[in-house]
Amino acid sequence: CVEAPDDTLVIGITGGTGAGKTTVLEMLEKNGALILDCDAVYHEMLRSDEALRAALRSAFGDVFDESGALDRQKLGNIVFGDREKLRRLDDIVHEFLPRELARRMAASSASTIGLDAIKLMESGLGALCDTTIAVAAPEEVRVRRIMKRDGISEDYALARIRAQKSDGWFSERCDHLIMNDYATSSEAKENIRKRLNIIFMQIKETKQHGKQTQ
Repeated sequence: CVEAPDDTLVIGITGGTGAGKTTVLEMLEKNGALILDCDAVYHEMLRSDEALRAALRSAFGDVFDESGALDRQKLGNIVFGDREKLRRLDDIVHEFLPRELARRMAASSASTIGLDAIKLMESGLGALCDTTIAVAAPEEVRVRRIMKRDGISEDYALARIRAQKSDGWFSERCDHLIMNDYATSSEAKENIRKRLNIIFMQIKETKQHGKQTQ
């Protein structure tokens, strides 16, 4: 597939709901990075990518409504509860999404690109990245954040967290870990800025070393 230019740093950001990915992504964007929200890009493709739409129709039948939009409930009823069909859906997404992300990265003049993807590692999108970062926070902190953000009960927030992969799962599979459990926004931003600077330096040193040994 298309790759980002050699002088572009591609950073994959992942982690569970309420972990604090948004703060990390906002800091990258504030410093000029192009942020690609993989979920948002996929939803755009569902409306405009005819090859993707055809693949979904071929696998699951007519799952688009009269307006042409994906009927999420209809597709959900087909794939959820059927492991093989859910795997087929994942395969289709993983076939089309990385290609579109790589195209957008290649078309960008940004020196840093952040990929925001909760399924960064499972989908193979990590292969597009120079480095991957897991953002984590203690469960009780994540619960408070989700309750405040989404206006939901503690039990529902806890259920959503526990339905996803654990922080440990993300940190074991990523190159770096940012623990976003700071008490205030200003404290979080200052500490995350320092951590990102260290990660940036490590990436640049690795890339430079690679060029020298070629």
